[in-house]
Amino acid sequence: MENQNQTSDKVIGILAYITIFGLIIAFIMNQEKKDPFGSYHIRQALGIFICSLALSAIAMVPFVGWAVAVIGWLLILVLWVMGLINAISGNMKPVPVLGEKFEEWFKTVG
Repeated sequence: MENQNQTSDKVIGILAYITIFGLIIAFIMNQEKKDPFGSYHIRQALGIFICSLALSAIAMVPFVGWAVAVIGWLLILVLWVMGLINAISGNMKPVPVLGEKFEEWFKTVG
């Protein structure tokens, strides 16, 4: 039974990184049992998603905004891959650069 709970928690963590719909589904799935692993990865994925939205706004500025957005999206891609790998591995490690801030900013989410 314990192994099944760990698998369910891992699914929530992985699902959080798979598009915004996966994040919403993971959030809903995690509401009934409030698993720390699932909540942790929901907060990390939410932070990555919000950063990508901010980069989309920056990309509207011609030339400089485009350059900043391209570099930022590459960083977002790296953060997303690292977060997904941590969720698959069962680790609760923050993504580099902003992961600890995501935990602080979104401590009530999940």
